Order: sequence, then C-alpha cells, then structure tokens
Amino acid sequence: MDTNFSDDFLVKGKFSIKKASTEYKGKLTKEEGGQLLIQEKEKLRELQEKMYADGSKSLLVILQAMDAAGKDSLIEHVFGGVNPQGCNVTSFKTPSSKEYSHDFLWRHYLALPQKGMIGIFNRSHYESVLVCKVHPEYNLSEKTWSSVKDFDGKFWENRYESIRNFEQHLAHNGTTIVKIFLNVSKDEQKKRLLDRINEQEKNWKFSAADLPERALFPQYMEAYETAINETSKDHAPWYVLPADNKWFARVAAIQIIIDTLEKMDLKYPQVGEKEKNELLEAKKTLESE
Repeated sequence: MDTNFSDDFLVKGKFSIKKASTEYKGKLTKEEGGQLLIQEKEKLRELQEKMYADGSKSLLVILQAMDAAGKDSLIEHVFGGVNPQGCNVTSFKTPSSKEYSHDFLWRHYLALPQKGMIGIFNRSHYESVLVCKVHPEYNLSEKTWSSVKDFDGKFWENRYESIRNFEQHLAHNGTTIVKIFLNVSKDEQKKRLLDRINEQEKNWKFSAADLPERALFPQYMEAYETAINETSKDHAPWYVLPADNKWFARVAAIQIIIDTLEKMDLKYPQVGEKEKNELLEAKKTLESE
C-alpha cells in the first residue's frame, strides 16, 4: 500500500482547480492515517532539531485555504511535536494602519524565519491576490490608488511579479519555501460551519462574516487557480491537498515538509580536534566527581 503522498499533489504545469480532488485519501483508513502521522511527527522532530543545529538554512511553510478548511488544526497536529524554540507561527489578519502605510510585503518580511528555524505563515502575502482580488476595494486602504478602476490587469500582473521576486529572493538567501493550499469542497465547508453553530464548544470559531465570503466561493476558487498558476515555481512550489478529510491532509502535509527538509542536506556541526579534547577533559572531570 502506498503510504507516501508527498509528490502526489505538487502542481506541475497548468493547474485546474476544477480537476483537483477535495476527497482523495488514498487507500488509508482514518486509523491508519493517525498511526502514520505519529510516526512522521518523530521524523519531523529529528529533522527540525538538525536544522536548528545546522543554523545555515530556514524553511518557510505557507498555508492558504478557505474558512474552515483546517489550517489551525493542521498546524497543531503536524507541528505539535517539534521544539517550539525552532518553530514560529504567524497568523496574518487584516493589516493594521501601520502595515497599510508600507508596501504589501513589508509585514511578511518582519515575520520570516531566521536561519535554523521553521516559519509557518497561517495565511500570507497571498491574501493580496486572493481576498484583495475578490474585494479589490480593500486595496484602497494602501492609500496609493484613488479608485477601484486602478486595479486592472496590469495591477495584478505587478502583484504576481512582486510575489515571485520576493520568493526568489528568499530562495537565493537560504530560505526553502513550501506552499500548501488546503482544497476543501463547498459542501464540506458548509458541514464544518454548521458544526461550529451546533456544537457549543465550537461556537467561538464561527463568525457571521464567514457567510458572505462563502457566497463568493467561485470567485475565490478562480483567484486561487490564477495565483497558483502565476507563482508555482521550482524554488517555491505549490501543493494542492485534498482537505475534506482533515486527517489525510495532515499526513500529506507532514510528508511534504519531511521530504523538503531531507532535500536540504542538513548537517550537525562538526566538532574539531580542540573541541574533542575539551570534551574528553570535561568527561574526565565529571566522572571524577
């Protein structure tokens, strides 16, 4: 039975969101998936420790999805076993007035992982070509443009180019990028939103603002398809994961991250002769106590 899904969802060539499955889960059962996730979490912990010790590279994991697709729970279940000293999560909400006073990438630069770290963006700079494309009027808050009419095809071409250049710059300077879109169906999203209403302990997760956005589901799918096609590159690939089964999305995501870390050729620092002699002396001192 195939239990490695890390290459199955890599975007190659022209991407069509209509052809992308939301339900696929291989031949795994939920129970088998849960056991596999436990095994993979140990691998991830070891690789994250090695990257922290190596200290020469960083990993940026970008998560994008519609509301209720499972981003928060994926972060919890996939990264719950790593050392928190080596991992940072940044959730990007509506920009503040200070953030709007800078270019749209500025706040994302501030949150980038330093070398030796894993950085996770829960939503990201892609919001500027997703929610802001569905609601172009939001761009007016940047105070650079005077009318929605300014947001023409050339404007969006420039945004995609800025994102491509940003990610290429990061890749050239030691940051490996993995971008994951959790592809949830509209029917499954409806079920999860209803769960948030019907289950008291989930009420806090529900926002009335989710419903107007849900009504724009087709427009969001079009925006995602375009953004993925414009920005999926070898140095910053997109993976589109079926997300109707949360447990499977977690397994696929952790395998993608593990494979990415393994390809980074991470190494523990080498200890020189001087340091080895010091270790031997320290051992003698401790053993003689």
